[in-house]
Amino acid sequence: MSQDSAAVPDAARKLAARRRREIVAVLLFSGGPIFESSIPLSVFGIDRQDAGVPRYRLLVCAGEDAPLRTTGGLELSAPYGLEAISRAGTVVVPAWRSITQAPPPAALDALRRAHEEGARIVGLCTGAFVLAAAGLLDGRPATTHWMYAPTLAKRYPSVHVDPRELFVDDGDVLTSAGTAAGIDLCLHIVRTDHGADAANALARRLVVPPRRTASDLGHQRYLDRSLPEEIGADPLAEVVAWALEHLHEQFDVETLAARAYMSRRTFDRRFRSLTGSAPLQWLITQRVLQAQRLLETSDYSVDEVAGRCGFRSPVALRGHFRRQLGASPAAYRAAYRARRPQGGGSEPSLRPERPERERAALGAGGAERFAAAALAGHGLAAVETGEAGKPQSDAYASRLPETPVGRTAGRPVLPGQRERPVG
Repeated sequence: MSQDSAAVPDAARKLAARRRREIVAVLLFSGGPIFESSIPLSVFGIDRQDAGVPRYRLLVCAGEDAPLRTTGGLELSAPYGLEAISRAGTVVVPAWRSITQAPPPAALDALRRAHEEGARIVGLCTGAFVLAAAGLLDGRPATTHWMYAPTLAKRYPSVHVDPRELFVDDGDVLTSAGTAAGIDLCLHIVRTDHGADAANALARRLVVPPRRTASDLGHQRYLDRSLPEEIGADPLAEVVAWALEHLHEQFDVETLAARAYMSRRTFDRRFRSLTGSAPLQWLITQRVLQAQRLLETSDYSVDEVAGRCGFRSPVALRGHFRRQLGASPAAYRAAYRARRPQGGGSEPSLRPERPERERAALGAGGAERFAAAALAGHGLAAVETGEAGKPQSDAYASRLPETPVGRTAGRPVLPGQRERPVG
């Protein structure tokens, strides 16, 4: 993975003498979702040496003035403030409360200082927005929750966003995708520090898989046709809706621009400003998504699927499909059918099974138990607050499709970075 050429290479950046890698500071903010916040507390804050897991020292730090109210109406009191970050060799930022809000300047300064002094900086889920606001993701590959990847790419164009990854390790800066992927990244850190045996022992204690990859999520990376919510009130919404309803027809971006009564250049600029993606790349993605659905739910040949998705030829479908999903259409269909649950009936499933893997990995009610257990024993006092103090958070969603935004093999690519003919 690429590194920021303007930054000091990880190998050359020495950890300041007062910092130790096994001291982990977790930065909490008001309005943060409790599940993501609890993940690093549970992984790094409990002594499991009896199970063969090396011990970390946890510092739970308030990233802003108290009180810190979480989702679920809880109020937390962190035992440390930002000054404690100066001792940590690993700093974790769980999900940020809202992607529309700027993080506190003092917290950003503390993160920059820690990074300059060699600390490892970790962003879980939308915590990547905090790292990006601090400038720590400039020129680097990164990931975040699939819902917010287009916004991250749009707001910070120098960040190479790839929402198909569960986590991205770029040496001294690491990011993870939504919710349960934070567990994957924390286990990866333990594996990096202490080896596979320690990480596997910890995974057994947490009752989670020791090592997942994006391909483990059913091998297929689901695309999503959602767009940022703000486009719903924009005149382009009607054009987008028309495009989604006519994907079986062969049309190009010029057609969409004409329907919007705009020039191609104006339409491109307006569309990109709303979605973070070029219209051509978005259109190709929607055609591949439609092909994905037909491969799952029909017996059409690949040639027929290409025609029903607006591709000018099966060759065009195969090329775009492989670039977006990492497999040929035929291989995708075979893998999907091989893993489809074998019921008593002979009728094929009309929609792919998309279990809520984030909760299933922990069992029924596991998310709540995980969070509650993590709060205990870390100096965090939790009390219920009234509805007036309950924050609004949009930091994660329960479903887990991974949304590709276009990428060449081995190199991250920003959404809409390349323009290629649809067919």
